[in-house]
Amino acid sequence: MSVHFIGAGPGAPDLITVRGLNLIKAAGVVLYAGSLVPEAIVAEASESARVVDTAPLHLDEIIDEIKAAHENGQDVARVHSGDPSLYGAVAEQMRRLDELGIDYDVTPGVSAYAAAAAAMKTELTLPGVSQSIILTRTAVRSSDMPTREDLQILGKSGATLAIHLSVNNMAKVVRDLVPHYGEDCPVAVVYRASWPDEMILRGTLEDIRAKVKAAGITRTALIMVGRVLGENAFDDSRLYAADHHHVLRPKGP
Repeated sequence: MSVHFIGAGPGAPDLITVRGLNLIKAAGVVLYAGSLVPEAIVAEASESARVVDTAPLHLDEIIDEIKAAHENGQDVARVHSGDPSLYGAVAEQMRRLDELGIDYDVTPGVSAYAAAAAAMKTELTLPGVSQSIILTRTAVRSSDMPTREDLQILGKSGATLAIHLSVNNMAKVVRDLVPHYGEDCPVAVVYRASWPDEMILRGTLEDIRAKVKAAGITRTALIMVGRVLGENAFDDSRLYAADHHHVLRPKGP
């Protein structure tokens, strides 16, 4: 018996991995985050499987479901949105399973920032503009942020930022980033990336807060900040340059 932590992807049912979908189909018990995992993915579970929406459950209740499956010799598909490694609250579940001696593995999924970039048809690392992406969030009702990871500190890098779980904290985001990126820095707020009701708001640090408020977006949105979002005057990558040689493209005579 194993517990399979599965990243369901950002929302579109066909963005789950083949491995993840096959594990769901084969599992005797499917535990999923109902507010964020598409119904179409859960519908792929076996007719005989026990399917449980964990949104109203606390950690002990979730572990009780896993313990019961373990006692019955049933594999568990523990389905999370996006990728389990990012804000998935899986570490505490794994810790409990370690204590109980229950085996588990992890299947990665497409993260929201990747889906947002795809929706915007944007490369997040442009030569001469930004070669780094910082995935972060701000503290609202969730766990406190370490002081050294405050936006005022991270913003000094000038890197492309993907700010999760913070659309209802836009005032702080703007206040902390304007000194480093400037009021004219491009910003995109992507609501429910890859879902049928996906919405993309584009603006700058100067006007994005007003646009978010006007659109009524208060949750399930990702804030993307950086010059890559509005820059077209960038150098071509050296990867495909005619004078760039490597083992698969050796230098001619």
